[in-house]
Amino acid sequence: MQIRLEDVRKSYPMGEGVLRALRGVTLSIERGEYVVFMGPSGSGKSTLLHLAGCLDRPSSGACWLDGERVEDLPDAALSGLRNRKIGFVFQSFHLIAQLDVVENVEVPLYYAGVEPRKRRELAAQALDAVGLATRLAHRPNQLSGGERQRVAIARALVVRPEIILADEPTGNLDSRTGDEVMELLEKQNARGVTLVVVTHDPEKARRARRVVQMRDGLVAWEQHSDDEGFPHGPRGAAIQ
Repeated sequence: MQIRLEDVRKSYPMGEGVLRALRGVTLSIERGEYVVFMGPSGSGKSTLLHLAGCLDRPSSGACWLDGERVEDLPDAALSGLRNRKIGFVFQSFHLIAQLDVVENVEVPLYYAGVEPRKRRELAAQALDAVGLATRLAHRPNQLSGGERQRVAIARALVVRPEIILADEPTGNLDSRTGDEVMELLEKQNARGVTLVVVTHDPEKARRARRVVQMRDGLVAWEQHSDDEGFPHGPRGAAIQ
């Protein structure tokens, strides 16, 4: 699935003023790409990710998914598009404390109208894929940070998305666990799933095929793994 943003701007009211989070970004991400957004806090990278994932609407400009302009879609249609096509992974996991692990993973399937027995089967398969087949009945507070992030990844994978958007997915994890989480995401990219990651960590960016550096709500520069002088990591390119 291709993502295309054209002259996208996003502003938020702040007191008596306005915060301009994005100031005119034009960007395309092709099907199957592995892209990292980097930049300091407040540079607009998470806002850009949220617009790409239809979690928010731009103040102006246009967003397309596979050629379909999405910012004018009704809320129900936009929600359905997200649920069918996009998996989200966040730094703070966003698991529901009152539900056990398998119930957390079932949540997107519930909203998709999947019947209960099939929901449980698919959720169990997704948890097995991230190495948590023995943790189905545990609650989130019974898991380590790395295990909770694996649950979040299983929840993203259970809908078999065409795109995975991950916002600082290793930010609350130690380096070893963070590497394991990135490897799980990269396995999906190797299967053809588009992977877009926001990170502050240059070592994590080193793994991507393309790096988009954000600054002050704009794309400051981009580099690709085939650019001359672009240092390579285990899967591709790194920032300098």
